[in-house]
Parts: sequence; C-alpha cells; structure tokens
Amino acid sequence: MKIDVDDHKEYVEKVHEMIDYFDILDSAGVADEEIKMKSLPLSSFRDDKHIPFEEKLIDNLKNYKGTYVRAPKMV
Repeated sequence: MKIDVDDHKEYVEKVHEMIDYFDILDSAGVADEEIKMKSLPLSSFRDDKHIPFEEKLIDNLKNYKGTYVRAPKMV
C-alpha cells in the first residue's frame, strides 16, 4: 500500500519504533510452541437467528449505560 506524505521525516521515528517492537516479538521464541485448540462439532453451536432492532441503533448506543468494553483511543 502506498501512502503519499508531504514530509516523511516525521514518520521515520514511529516506523523504527514499530520495527523494534516486531524484533521483540520475533525474539520471544514462540514459533516452536504448539498451539492447542479445542475442536468443537458444528452441532454444539447455536443456530443463527435474526432479531430485528426497531430503534435507531446509533442513538441507542450513544446513550447506552450498560457494561461494554471500550476500544482504546488511537493516537
């Protein structure tokens, strides 16, 4: 993907930080670890059902007071 920028110098430090982060992940040595996954038959899952929502979803979400996980703010 190509992104046109006027001044690439402002992004150089951020790119180096990302590369350093991936170097840390690569040095973790988890490539040879076995990933254990539990196999589940399709019959154990519930049937998909469409439940219509008659209210305005955006307005409802703006005023929602229940518990939910909020996404972190991207800088």
